[in-house]
Amino acid sequence: MKPYADRRARLLANMHEKGGGVAIIPTAPEVMRNRDADYPYRHDSYFYYLSGFTEPEAVIVLVAGKTDQAILFCRDKNLEREIWDGYRYGPQAAREKFGFDAAFAIEALDAEMPKLMADAPALFYSLGSDHKLDTRIQQWLQAVRMQARAGVATPSAVHDVHVLLDEMRLFKDADEIALMRRAAAISAEAHCRAMRASRPGLREYQLEAELLHEFRRHGSQFPAYGSIVATGANACVLHYRAGDAEIRDGDLVLIDAGCELDSYASDITRTFPGNGKFSGPQKALYEIVLAAQAAAIADTRPGKHFMSGHDAAVRVLAQGMLDTGLLDKNKVGGLEDVIEKGAYRQFYMHRTGHWLGMDVHDVGEYRDALNVAPGEEKPWRALQPGMVLTVEPGIYVRPADDVPEQFWHIGIRIEDDALVTADGCEILTSGVPKSVGDIEALMRH
Repeated sequence: MKPYADRRARLLANMHEKGGGVAIIPTAPEVMRNRDADYPYRHDSYFYYLSGFTEPEAVIVLVAGKTDQAILFCRDKNLEREIWDGYRYGPQAAREKFGFDAAFAIEALDAEMPKLMADAPALFYSLGSDHKLDTRIQQWLQAVRMQARAGVATPSAVHDVHVLLDEMRLFKDADEIALMRRAAAISAEAHCRAMRASRPGLREYQLEAELLHEFRRHGSQFPAYGSIVATGANACVLHYRAGDAEIRDGDLVLIDAGCELDSYASDITRTFPGNGKFSGPQKALYEIVLAAQAAAIADTRPGKHFMSGHDAAVRVLAQGMLDTGLLDKNKVGGLEDVIEKGAYRQFYMHRTGHWLGMDVHDVGEYRDALNVAPGEEKPWRALQPGMVLTVEPGIYVRPADDVPEQFWHIGIRIEDDALVTADGCEILTSGVPKSVGDIEALMRH
């Protein structure tokens, strides 16, 4: 459990830089799906990042003081409930297994927290993230205030602990990178499986089943997000979920899906012909998107900022829209006009990437707030080794009077996961083909 203890030590050091205090990081609650049935439980990412502990009803408390402490509150042993719900560590075993200095039953939280908060300079907590816990913290603070006549001081400042953790989580360590490589490899196999299975007459949910089978077969606990499996016009709906539409001969299929492995996400999109062969118009637009992705990947390296890849992709996409007649140059002007006026957004309306990690849209600032005067626009964050982000340009063509009919209902997105390295980036998701020739070759077998 060394990585988790190291992260707790780093967070404690960051707390000392702000004068010390007490940090409170709860895990996620269990949520009822319907009568007597819960949603599948998934712990809070911040909590797991610091603990590796997956049980519900748990809270981490870190004390940055004269003597640093890492304390876990968790469910007590209960042999009767274990018959129904499975094994519980209990405080003693959890403390030993996960390397905490102390551990208490979760029922002791109200009694212990006023003691831990007494004379603490500050509280490190993300207000508003858990309304029930917010209320309890107010009660603990009031209990500390009641000791003022005895010379006990109440925390005089509140810092958002998520801000400190976001910066830590933005840079992946060796253990995290290894997990993300494995998650990416599993997801790549799943996409290949879906491509091989595809044929006219199948329905979207049947391809989704191929993905889920491959995820679980290799040990993934969950999909990292709701899988998008969209055929035909559905591919032009950005957040479409796998439905029951039938794959028709001549339609493209867009799959945006990735597994979660040991709490780390992957995120891949591929677009391919349902019958295994691109049509002329499909191929023309597909190769524009592929070239845009290549341009964005080339700009995903140290020294470039977060939006560099997006800007590079937009130039390629915009030029392709002019070349194919998706945009009428007599109406919108040349390339620079299209970019300046945003005319390309008719067919490409999202950003080219996002941070990736424990959450599919992972934490971390996209803009750099350091050394920026009040009122000035914050510059985009510079890319650095250890960051992981997606690269996902696309083109989505809905019917319109001024759009060539041969391109109607074509939706294309190509997405890979990129780890920024010292001299460029490593594409973690290279195990699934994306050139026209390679896709068609895979689907022939």
